[in-house]
Amino acid sequence: MMTSSFLRIWLALLGLAFFVSCTPAPQQLSVSGETMGTTYHIRYVTANPRHAPEQVKERVDAVLQQINSQMSTYDPQSELSQFNQRHTTEPVVVSRALETVVRRALEIGSETNGLLDVTVGPLVNLWGFGPLARPDKVPSEAELAAVQDQIGYQHLSVDNHQLRKAIPDLYVDLSTIAKGYGVDRVAVLLEQMEIKNYLVEIGGEMRMKGFKPGSKPWRIAIEQPVSLDRAVQRVIEPGNSAVATSGDYRNYFEENGVRYSHIIDPRTGYPIQHNLVSVTVITDSCMDADAYATALTVMGPEQALTFAEQKGLAVLLVTRENETFKEYTSTAFKRFEQ
Repeated sequence: MMTSSFLRIWLALLGLAFFVSCTPAPQQLSVSGETMGTTYHIRYVTANPRHAPEQVKERVDAVLQQINSQMSTYDPQSELSQFNQRHTTEPVVVSRALETVVRRALEIGSETNGLLDVTVGPLVNLWGFGPLARPDKVPSEAELAAVQDQIGYQHLSVDNHQLRKAIPDLYVDLSTIAKGYGVDRVAVLLEQMEIKNYLVEIGGEMRMKGFKPGSKPWRIAIEQPVSLDRAVQRVIEPGNSAVATSGDYRNYFEENGVRYSHIIDPRTGYPIQHNLVSVTVITDSCMDADAYATALTVMGPEQALTFAEQKGLAVLLVTRENETFKEYTSTAFKRFEQ
């Protein structure tokens, strides 16, 4: 005959076994949508019924819509567009988000001696790659000179939640950093929702944390820099990091046998002409990875690799040499190699 104490223990253990057996196993779910003129995709692992895709998507869309309303140059009513439309040197009070992104853009602009320059928007537009896109053609020297007089990150400042232009017609375009910021904001949202294992991607910029089901690491395929086909250049396991890739192989036009990419060198006013075709950067912040990837692409292979080593950045460079692709990696990148 069972004693009462043994019976209670046995029933408690039975109840625990029932509870464990009824706890749903974590599964990988996904949501996707459109934002910032591109698409986003999120994969996450959860066993919580409150993390249903429709609920997660609703909250993600709200965050991304807010960022668009602050930083889009395609929306004439956005906070940034309204700042650009003000032809004055008077300071303008802005949101904390816009202040954060502009401040970091200016810091990286200074680090790279202006090769990341968020005021080159008029040059991007002049070449037909911006929101004011027009038929593909090479601008005249006079047109380039006139626009270059109206650009320069050193003419933009941020202080005490205010932006100020030193040139009334200065135009700010955050497309080289805003997608990365959006990825970081979505990652913060997922953390707030107690989702600890995820991969967030916006327009190719990514941030990940934790694992897939079965404790398998997130694996990322870096695209081969070819304009027509989709092929894999390298597969990496970034761990709890952010990844951004910049390249000149998708958005370009040709005239008289010369290829003009959408990546503009602020020093010359012309699209880059060297053989560095793809840069991948791995950092903790996707905002930083996004911005550094663009700046290093402008630098060219030798300067980019030197800069990466000086800063301790994990960087993969792909160049086009004699009709083949060649890779160069920084020391910090090697721990991510397979």
